[in-house]
Amino acid sequence: MKKILILGAGMVVRPIVKYLLKEGYHVTVATRTKSKAEKMIDGHENGTALAWTVDDKATLDRLIEEHDLAVSLLPYAYHLMVAKHCIRHKKNMVTTSYVKPEMKALDQEARDAGIIILNEIGLDPGIDHMSAMRIIDHVHEKGGKIEEFYSITGALPEKKDNPFNYKFSWSPKGVILASKNDAHYLKRGEEKYISPKDLFKDVFSLDFPKVGELQVYPNRDSMPYIDLYSIPESSTMFRGTFRHPGWCESLDAIKALNLIDDEKKDYSGKTYAEFLAMQAGLDTGGDLKKQLREEYLEVTDHAIEALEWLGLFDEKDMGRGEDTAFEITSDIMIAKMEMDPDEKDMVVMQHTFLASYPDGKKEVIKSSMLDYGTLSTDTAVARTVALPAAMAVEMILKGEITETGVHIPVIPGIYNPVLDQLERKENIKMVEEFGLPESENINQ
Repeated sequence: MKKILILGAGMVVRPIVKYLLKEGYHVTVATRTKSKAEKMIDGHENGTALAWTVDDKATLDRLIEEHDLAVSLLPYAYHLMVAKHCIRHKKNMVTTSYVKPEMKALDQEARDAGIIILNEIGLDPGIDHMSAMRIIDHVHEKGGKIEEFYSITGALPEKKDNPFNYKFSWSPKGVILASKNDAHYLKRGEEKYISPKDLFKDVFSLDFPKVGELQVYPNRDSMPYIDLYSIPESSTMFRGTFRHPGWCESLDAIKALNLIDDEKKDYSGKTYAEFLAMQAGLDTGGDLKKQLREEYLEVTDHAIEALEWLGLFDEKDMGRGEDTAFEITSDIMIAKMEMDPDEKDMVVMQHTFLASYPDGKKEVIKSSMLDYGTLSTDTAVARTVALPAAMAVEMILKGEITETGVHIPVIPGIYNPVLDQLERKENIKMVEEFGLPESENINQ
């Protein structure tokens, strides 16, 4: 029986544990809180839960030596440490995280060890890479070119019942932290740089089948994907994030009011209303709502409704001391925006391509995914992050993925079998539409 080591027991780990146990592998889950691992294993005879912390390198070395493959679902900062142990013991490794330059630098060592270190095999990154490359390679094989490419993904609640129209189905702090990113993309030959301040001002709307109107804002730096996807011919390269209407407007106000600032201050004895006034530079004795409307263009009536729903106009002591506005605001949002156990979440993904061919013909191609889950079973986010990794683990152990070195899933030998198995076994699938008219392209 093949033995798999899974490091970490966070919000997206349960589906990979369940899948690999069901497929007949021995699975060891090593994590700081052993009870979390035990809950995921749920008494299965082939499962082992271990209490382990990242500073215990001797135990990590032994565990990797004793197992056939290691899956690192730790914070990304620890993947390099795991990779070096895997190279030492010639054991394959899988992660769902972005490849950092330090990991890329291990490529030759991994090849010399005869192992694969497969990264970015989750949802985004992961399914986005694989489904995009399947279309891109298809167009190139026909002698065509990708003139424009848009890739947009969102993890959303199905139900919209608060002013943000959002609930947290994965790393809550990470979601809020991502709102502080800048963005860089190519739009019909022109490079666009979006500052963090303006991130939620650069928004457009799309209608997604079975979901309705969604808003899109740019997702970090799209430019490296021109080379990554081998489409130097493309005049548009845009990666974006889907949200229900309400989120971008509300977060734009929260950012403008310095409510997710990182500077430490003393908030002892401050009420929520005083905290809001203090961060926004307003008079604590005046009408806060009126001042906000007069002083900040970003603060719309909807944004004020969102701030009020969070309780930020309340004359109630926050009970905080020295802290940052980011920690205070994110804690408030998390407390108010948790998913109920049986509430559905969904993952929405769409690629849109404008392809041209030597005979002069053009077509728009769309590749779309809609997947649902619940907190009491597995969320859609957890399914779509963990199960691609599970499929890859199985294929590596069966010898169906034979590449060595440091990889992401942009080659046919990885993306084709993983996508096919996701659809066949878990009904996680991309719906591909070819031959659409140019009017179906994104024209924002």
